[in-house]
Amino acid sequence: MQLKESGEMYLETIYVLNKRTGFVRSIDVCEEMGYSKPSVSRAVSILRDGGYLTVGKDGSLNLTELGKEVAERTYERHTVLSEFFEKLGVDPEVAVADACKIEHVISSETFAAVKQHLNDIYKKTGSGKEEAVC
Repeated sequence: MQLKESGEMYLETIYVLNKRTGFVRSIDVCEEMGYSKPSVSRAVSILRDGGYLTVGKDGSLNLTELGKEVAERTYERHTVLSEFFEKLGVDPEVAVADACKIEHVISSETFAAVKQHLNDIYKKTGSGKEEAVC
């Protein structure tokens, strides 16, 4: 099953919420993303059927290995691109919004080049940030 941008966004949101609280329910996703319960319910069903997440008896949303892989990749792209845009002088709010759009369409090759460029900048400045990027 090929995920669309919205599916990646849901997985990334579940991943971030789980990192933040350790327990995620559909209602938490609704509140975080500003979506209705029916919309989230439908997305959860699609992601569950696709093998990206499971739903516990307690209503918890749990990423499968496949779901976690997609979520971590999307989250990494989001954070690295946001940081890259800020380094270019883009306002932080704009940088985050733009990264959120680009993270789904950027090629692996281009992303790797951006990531390497940021690592090179950190090595030159000695800021020690290279660990936060990779």
